[in-house]
Amino acid sequence: MFSLLEGIDSIRLNFSEGSLLFMNITLAAIMFGVALEIRIQNFRDILKYPKSAVLGVGSQFIILPALTFLLVIMLNPPASVAMGMILIAACPGGNISNFISSLSKANVALSVSLTAVATLSATLMTPLNFALWGGMYVRYSARAMHLNIPIEIDFLQMAQTVFILLGIPLLLGMYVGNRWPEFTKKYLKRIKIASVVLYLSFIFGALYANLEHFAGSILPIGILVFLLNIQTLSSGYLVGIIGRVSRPDRRTLSIETGIQNSGLALILIFNPKLFNGNGGMAFMAAWWGIWQMISGLVLAAILSRIKIPEMQEAKVPVSTNE
Repeated sequence: MFSLLEGIDSIRLNFSEGSLLFMNITLAAIMFGVALEIRIQNFRDILKYPKSAVLGVGSQFIILPALTFLLVIMLNPPASVAMGMILIAACPGGNISNFISSLSKANVALSVSLTAVATLSATLMTPLNFALWGGMYVRYSARAMHLNIPIEIDFLQMAQTVFILLGIPLLLGMYVGNRWPEFTKKYLKRIKIASVVLYLSFIFGALYANLEHFAGSILPIGILVFLLNIQTLSSGYLVGIIGRVSRPDRRTLSIETGIQNSGLALILIFNPKLFNGNGGMAFMAAWWGIWQMISGLVLAAILSRIKIPEMQEAKVPVSTNE
């Protein structure tokens, strides 16, 4: 199935300094927009759903990377694509997870709280998970020894990059949202729409600029993305079932585990100090960014039609600034 991907490990994508700067600004703007909705109360709200919150964080940062590693071993894709899958699994939830949770009649308050906690935790957990599982894959796979990426993953460089791209915009957005709630309320919808447009232009731009490298790779990469997406969504839901949480909470765990921040993955991939535009990793992350929006909206359309017997559909609490 993966014969069409032959040679993808050696592809290096070239972006100008201006393009890389635009990518960094784009992700920072997206995370700033996400953070505008986060209140200090959202962190306190974790205490309202302690079991679901622990399961959600564990599902994202422990179970998902481990299952993805097993999936990579079973499917045995080209090494660069495998590393791209592992990096996606190491990233926190995506910027549209709260929106998908709302459409899906999930526990939106839990979704927002998990987004806040996961994004902050990602400054440590994303580089830690990639170093752990990516390093394990490099040691496991003889083919990976020929992969043109660092064998010794630079944990500190990756942690620094993630903090700059996620941590700073998150803290700044939270400050603005809490300090000027009226301004936030007035412009939030426009900012969210602009964030989605930037996100899509960012993904499509990355694909279009290097399309000649991947003419024959669309189908096999698409199959891998589809299988990974099934795993991410189902693993979160199964964790909720095993943990015996409410059905709205199960939906939230599925969505928060199933939608990853592919924008962060792409920027890490194009960082010259990390992966320097590795082709297989980049194409996997870009396809993931497009597909997860499609699958998320389809899933939301299906779940919105399924009534939940439990009267526990939580909504985002209206918190006041203190």
